[in-house]
Amino acid sequence: MRFLRRPSLVSFPSFASALIPFQASPSLPSVLRMATQPHSQSPHISNDGNGSSSASASSVIDFLTLCHSLKTTKRAGWVKREVQNPESIADHMYRMGLMALLAPEIPGVDRDKCIKMSIIHDIAEAIVGDITPSDGVPRVEKSRREREAINYMCNLLGGGSRANEISDLWMEYEENSSPEAKVVKDFDKVEMILQALEYENGQGKDLDEFFQSTAGKFQTELGKAWAAEIASRRKKQ
Repeated sequence: MRFLRRPSLVSFPSFASALIPFQASPSLPSVLRMATQPHSQSPHISNDGNGSSSASASSVIDFLTLCHSLKTTKRAGWVKREVQNPESIADHMYRMGLMALLAPEIPGVDRDKCIKMSIIHDIAEAIVGDITPSDGVPRVEKSRREREAINYMCNLLGGGSRANEISDLWMEYEENSSPEAKVVKDFDKVEMILQALEYENGQGKDLDEFFQSTAGKFQTELGKAWAAEIASRRKKQ
C-alpha cells in the first residue's frame, strides 16, 4: 500500500474539532477533502527521507488527538435503538483487544497480531464515523471512505514502520485475507452480541436483530464457541 504525501498539519486543531461522519454532511471541512477524494494508488507508506521509521512526538500526539473521537463517538447501532449510555467505538475495540488477549492458542494464528488488529480495525471511524447498513451507504463507498481516512491518518504519522503496520493490519482486516483477520472478524461479532445481551439484561431492550444479523456468519471454531455460550446464557434469562 502507498500513501499520499503527508498533508500540512497547520489546520489540524480545526480538523480534530470537525470530526463528523461523512454521510452526515454534504459539505466537508476543506482540511478533510484530501482524505475523502478518491486516490488511484493503493496506500503504503515509505520511510522518510532520512530513513527513519519512527514518528515524531508531534506526529504521534496529532494522531492520538485525532483518535480521541473514538472515545466520544457512540456506536450508531445502539444510538438508533435508543440504548441509554451506549458504548463508544473505543469501548468496542478495547474489549475486542481483551478477547484477543484471552483467546487460546490457535495453530497458524498470531495472537499478538490479533490484539493489534482488534484495536485498530475501526480506527478509520475517527474520521468517517460509525457507518451502519441502515445509513444506506453502499459497501464499496463505505470502504473507499475508510481507506482514504486510513490514508490520511497514517500520513499524519509521517510514514515509517508504525504507520505501515497500522495500514497493513487495517487492510488485512478489511479484506478478510488472513487467519488473524477471520478471528478478529468473529471477535467483532461476538463483542456486539455480548454487548446486546448486556443491554437486554440491563435495560429491558429487545435486541434480537443483532443476534439474527450474526447467525451463521462466524468463520472460526473459537467464534462459534463463544457465540454459542452467549446464546446459551441468553436463553436461560
